[in-house]
Amino acid sequence: MFGDGSLIPAGNHFAAMAGLFVIAALGFLAEKTRIGALVTGAVVTILLAIVAANLNIIPGDAPAYGFVFSYFVPILIPLFLMKADLRKVFFETGRLTLAFMLAAFATVVGAIVAVGVLDFAGRDAEVAGVFTATYIGGSVNFAALLDITGLRQDANFVSTSVAADNLASALFLGLLAIMPGWRWLANRFPMRDHSQGEIEDEAGGKATAATLAYTITFALVVVALGDFLTAQLANLLGAIGVEDAANQAGNWRYAIITVLAVIPATAFPKTMAKLHGGYELGLGLAFVFFAAIAAGADIPSLIETAPILMALVIILLSVHAIVLFGLGSLFRFSLPELITASNAAVLGATTAPALAAAKGWKDLVTPGVIVGVFGYALGTIVATGVYQVWSLL
Repeated sequence: MFGDGSLIPAGNHFAAMAGLFVIAALGFLAEKTRIGALVTGAVVTILLAIVAANLNIIPGDAPAYGFVFSYFVPILIPLFLMKADLRKVFFETGRLTLAFMLAAFATVVGAIVAVGVLDFAGRDAEVAGVFTATYIGGSVNFAALLDITGLRQDANFVSTSVAADNLASALFLGLLAIMPGWRWLANRFPMRDHSQGEIEDEAGGKATAATLAYTITFALVVVALGDFLTAQLANLLGAIGVEDAANQAGNWRYAIITVLAVIPATAFPKTMAKLHGGYELGLGLAFVFFAAIAAGADIPSLIETAPILMALVIILLSVHAIVLFGLGSLFRFSLPELITASNAAVLGATTAPALAAAKGWKDLVTPGVIVGVFGYALGTIVATGVYQVWSLL
């Protein structure tokens, strides 16, 4: 049986957790190489975990992985949203915020079309929600919707979804990078000068033991308060006679945590700006999460189930691009604005500013980060709505 007799026993909790962190660390190291930077550290982490599990180096499943799912995933949200000042999103990023909203809409349309065309054996609503989440906000929202929809219980499906998603995302990033060189495409959009502006240091300061302690405290308090409010919502729904009140309230757990995280970020931006290291810590834990879910994929099942998931991602991203760039042309957005918005939605707040900086679009670097962070806040809420509405239909 897959995962039996692994070099690291499933019952050795510290060793199993160490295995996940080693794989995550190798993913980050790979990003410093030319090939690793091309395929991204997330893809390297996933592939390493799949190989290690199938070679019986690490277990395919272990209690340590359950710890990652139960405790790391909810903490990721406040870690990423600590500086998500919604006033900046709406008032300082200007046109790029509107372009990002268009990109989010294009993702919803793409998810609906893709899941409508393909057959997921009664799990259409779950799949639509999960892939809407990952292509509006990224891994944080992906993890949240896996929990909300219950798809986290299907290790093979989740692992192949992550593998297909990251492979397609890497190729899509490459496509976005070469689009400005297509004259026939560039001529369809208004020309704007994006070379003016300063490329700012987004870190804004150095993480210290104190700021990391404050950051972790903030994340834990937000999650604890979110779970308290979720329990109160369950009690309220139960009191008014809603069936399965606990699960109904649980579906909104991550949306509640999201709201709680952005409130202080918006109300006290100067204070929150002094807490450094949250995003970096969250990214590190996200890589561990990737390793944990990828470890559950055995290669024969991967080969069997990957084609339909690759088809899903290809259809979704194709529709996303057609809707975004088609409507973007009508609304007179520039090609760099649409590329940065699409990048922020599909790949997140890390690659969007990096590509903008590499292309010399200096005035899109900081907005690229901000709308990418906004995607973390927006993705879970929109994707939960898609899942709930589709479930009713």
